[in-house]
Amino acid sequence: MEPKEKRRAFFFAFAQQFRVVGPILSGVVVVMAAIGLVIGRIEDWRMGEALYFTFVTGLTIGYGDFAPKHFSSRVLAIFIGFSGIVLTGLVAAVSVEALRATEIDSIDKK
Repeated sequence: MEPKEKRRAFFFAFAQQFRVVGPILSGVVVVMAAIGLVIGRIEDWRMGEALYFTFVTGLTIGYGDFAPKHFSSRVLAIFIGFSGIVLTGLVAAVSVEALRATEIDSIDKK
């Protein structure tokens, strides 16, 4: 199988897997954003700052330029961190499954 065909097969398999997991991913992102907005309200941050903090924390980048000061915000930030781990795991699982499907398709065409 040509590399171009493999890429096409991978993205097709990825899209198929994403249709299955997409609602879960969307739900995780919405929950993360909602928690981030609550933290922003508690910490008196603007909406953009709160969402920035949410996704920097959720993707485990953690620059440290925004850090919650209140105890309740810190507890909620822990939930954002765990949600980010779930989000990353789901994307990785979908990618691995798409790679597996591409390899199986490649073997079948030989």
